[in-house]
Amino acid sequence: MNKTEVLQASRLFEGLIPDEIEMLCEITQKKAFKAGEVVFEQGDVGDSLYILVDGSVDVVRKRDDGSEHVIATLEAPDFFGEMSLIDKEYRSASIRARADISMLCLTNENLHSFARVYKNGFTLVVINIARVLSTRLRETNEKLAAKM
Repeated sequence: MNKTEVLQASRLFEGLIPDEIEMLCEITQKKAFKAGEVVFEQGDVGDSLYILVDGSVDVVRKRDDGSEHVIATLEAPDFFGEMSLIDKEYRSASIRARADISMLCLTNENLHSFARVYKNGFTLVVINIARVLSTRLRETNEKLAAKM
């Protein structure tokens, strides 16, 4: 799958026009990790998000006792890391490759470059992030309610 196909398949970029997708292809970088490798650790400072091209990752939270708990599994073309991209806070979970993975990386700096050229496209990306975050929050609420 080429970059254009990956970006067009991602919910992150729904509604963007071809010129916007083309610029995103130019500014995203390819990254790869082997099975078991950690993409980033809970608590790391983050400034980028990742779009899975191939493979899947586990979203892992550390408990107070140091043990780990897999809270979600994401597969291509899912994305992750968006919270730190927006708020520049510490990573809320670790990401570990379940199998060999390839991804596209979009940094905060890249996103702001995109925003300077395509204000409407930038707004759509932020709205799409909000939609996905809302969906994830609803799913979390349902899981928590089921445990009560």
